[in-house]
Amino acid sequence: MPLIIPSFQHHTLTLALNRPSRANAFNREMILELQFVLKDLATDAKVRCVVITGAGDSFSSGQDISEMELVQDQDISYHEHLRETYNPLILQIRQIEKPVIAAINGTVAGAGLGIALACDLRIAADDAKFTVGFSGIGLVPDSGVSLLLPALIGLARATEFTFSNLPISAQDALAWGMVNRLAPAEELTTTAQQIAMMLAMGPVKTYGATKKAFNRAMLPNLEEVLEYEGELQEIAGKSEEHKIGVDAFLKKERPDFL
Repeated sequence: MPLIIPSFQHHTLTLALNRPSRANAFNREMILELQFVLKDLATDAKVRCVVITGAGDSFSSGQDISEMELVQDQDISYHEHLRETYNPLILQIRQIEKPVIAAINGTVAGAGLGIALACDLRIAADDAKFTVGFSGIGLVPDSGVSLLLPALIGLARATEFTFSNLPISAQDALAWGMVNRLAPAEELTTTAQQIAMMLAMGPVKTYGATKKAFNRAMLPNLEEVLEYEGELQEIAGKSEEHKIGVDAFLKKERPDFL
């Protein structure tokens, strides 16, 4: 089964994350496959716009916790994992000189949230739910969330929803500037495709130069932040709180960090 389902029309390549039975949680294979596709389309002149969405009922619930459980007793470096997987993926999305749209359906959390926030535009279903997610399993935000979330919704709100791990509704996400617009869930794909088609007909090279300007002006330290997130995650990943959080998550219980 392909982990990324591509479809192409009107100069737009739509990439559907395809692990619906796991709410499109990322395993290593799916991350690397998405990296490969993005690298290939970056130089494909036929592709003038990109849409990232999720198959089924979710955009992405983030990193697959069951994959983390399998390696929990091994000496795995979370820092090295991020260097290989999410960090280059976030940089790819920001550096591709074409518009990238996140069409957000259902649940988005953790690293999935970081991927959505790295996109140029976010179109969300009106029943979408945004959860930062990391603190629930004793981890710190990674995948650029520590930079992108406060930049979009403000430090106070980002801190509240990171600490509390409560979901942000689609309506609040729109009001706070996290998403560009909402669409009824059944119209999300059509709405995203209409916006993508409009952008694909525009001056794409100019859009690419504009992304460079925005990256320089607003995200000049993105690469440094991704690296620092990895350093902090290395520490958090070896903590007792992380073990407690993962165990509770897998048992579908509330973690007791006391």
